[in-house]
Amino acid sequence: MRVAIVCDWIKDWGWAELVLSHLLEIFPDADIYTSVFFQADNPVFKDRKVVTSFIQKIPFLNKSHKLALTLRPLAFESFDLSWYDLVISSTSAESKWVITKPETLHLCYCHTPTRYFWSHYHEYLDMMEFGLLNPLWKWLMPRIVHKLRQWDFVASKRPDYFIANSENTKKRIEKYYKREALVIYPGLDLSDFKFDDKKQDYYLYVGRCIPYKKFDLIVDTFNKNQKKVILVTNTDNKLYRKLKAISNSNIEWKLNPSRYEISLLYSKAKAFLFPSEEDFWLVPIEAMATWTPVIAYSKWWALETVLDWKTWVFFSEQTVDSLNEAVNKFENMKFDYKYINEYSKKFSKEIFKEKILNFIKEKRNI
Repeated sequence: MRVAIVCDWIKDWGWAELVLSHLLEIFPDADIYTSVFFQADNPVFKDRKVVTSFIQKIPFLNKSHKLALTLRPLAFESFDLSWYDLVISSTSAESKWVITKPETLHLCYCHTPTRYFWSHYHEYLDMMEFGLLNPLWKWLMPRIVHKLRQWDFVASKRPDYFIANSENTKKRIEKYYKREALVIYPGLDLSDFKFDDKKQDYYLYVGRCIPYKKFDLIVDTFNKNQKKVILVTNTDNKLYRKLKAISNSNIEWKLNPSRYEISLLYSKAKAFLFPSEEDFWLVPIEAMATWTPVIAYSKWWALETVLDWKTWVFFSEQTVDSLNEAVNKFENMKFDYKYINEYSKKFSKEIFKEKILNFIKEKRNI
């Protein structure tokens, strides 16, 4: 069976790329198609055929999601996938726009319907940073996105089947694309994580420092309660610098630590903080794999992953008082660390790979 896996872009190493690596384990001979590719030194892609679009050859645009926005639909439609029996688009943006032959099975593994077209459009518009051009872009973007939103809806009819990464994403697919989806959770290689039941006196948060991740809520909360927290990010932007400048001494920032260092931070943290509203996010599962309980905002993905009060503590509002109340509640509780670790095994990559392969076999009548 000739297989192509299509991704929005391959620039950094995040959750979408982790899913891609697991799909490549299922289909070791699959070819990869993407708008741009900047992971040539990553061993995951060694000896792989990676086909990039014309955007790869355009300086500056090839490294800007925002400025290449109107080019990506054309880029994905330009790929010739007529040779393949199976096409899997792994996407939160435009890679599902590829055109396949009627006899080709096209599965879309959807991380979320395109955020900047649909659910988080206004938030993305507010956070755009183009310097002196910002007023122009703020005027222009609504006009561009209006048309792209229409095209995205049309393109959502191209996959034969949708697979959603969470129940929340499934609901968004139904709302925005009017399509049904099967939920298959992404997974982790749980053998990668160390664990330690001798917890140290600090809380931990890991993520991109962008508005909806709510780093500002954690800074405000821990500035007030004076408890120690370590904030880990790979994002050096205006928001990161602003929040770091107003952080008290009990708040420690770590920019771009190694994967090994992050794993150690997980294992020794007294609790992991999960303040954002997510479609799906494996970071809290990573924390649980290292025997670390989670304090979470009680919405969307957090409610899908929780089993009971033995693994998580919830807060109901994204406010300082609500988060502080949860922190105080946590400090008066006891947790079974082995129980937390066992629960994380529900999200192993082996389960993900088995379910994906079974779905494909069913649809191809293999």
